[in-house]
Amino acid sequence: MSPRVAIVVDSTCDTPPDWPGRQRLHIVPIHIRFGEDTYREGIDIDEASFYARVDAEHMIPKTSQPSPGEFADLYRHLSTDYDAVISMHVTGKLSGTYQSAALGAEIVSDTIPVYAFDSACGSAGLGFMSAEALELLDQGTPLAQVLKRMEYIRSQMNIFLSPETLKYAVMSGRVSALSSTVASLLNIKPIINLSEGELLAGERVRTRRRALDRMVEQLRERIGDAPAHIAVVHARAEADAQLLLDQARRHLNCAVLWATALAPSVAVHLGPGTIGLVGYPL
Repeated sequence: MSPRVAIVVDSTCDTPPDWPGRQRLHIVPIHIRFGEDTYREGIDIDEASFYARVDAEHMIPKTSQPSPGEFADLYRHLSTDYDAVISMHVTGKLSGTYQSAALGAEIVSDTIPVYAFDSACGSAGLGFMSAEALELLDQGTPLAQVLKRMEYIRSQMNIFLSPETLKYAVMSGRVSALSSTVASLLNIKPIINLSEGELLAGERVRTRRRALDRMVEQLRERIGDAPAHIAVVHARAEADAQLLLDQARRHLNCAVLWATALAPSVAVHLGPGTIGLVGYPL
């Protein structure tokens, strides 16, 4: 009999809201802090209330990772129904969440084996990893092979993000490799690339439409005509998301095509108006 394996992710994991597999994920919430008030993403605060507070207070809140104890508590709870846990999390170069998961795994090592995995991404990239992991486990794939597939996806993942402005990324400190002339760049449309788990400022274009086109072009340059998992993600940019979906359908070989809002814990670092394209070949 195959071991029963639970999939744990953090709340940066983006999937379409109607994707049925989401109900099978065990989600540990990122903490979102507005001043002295701290909320657990998806539990104490949802997307609508997050943006309502941003609008009302004209501020971007801070985020912090769950504690090792929070992870350990969940792992112990899962041990009653599962034989092992794969715990996959947002890139460790931008968040301490993976490290907390790894420490939590050590705490419960005598209770249940937990395989902590740094996705080196987040958002729909982490969502796709979760979807493939569930599918492979349903097929009876050995746990070691599931982890090997996660490593492959991680190595092939491409994420491009275009904020409405670099202001929020600079404030959050989540974007590196910025020139000393950041202030002069705030009026253009940057394209940020996720590379080896870090957000790097890449090309800069003059218009929003060109940013959308260029993200599709860059992804096509990397994956060509290969069938691919593709996702369009956005933070309160529904119209642009629809344009990007149309472009993806026309110019990419979409074996799977998702559209989803960015988790507030991700959007907080890039700001409302952010649009993104995520993809990797099958």
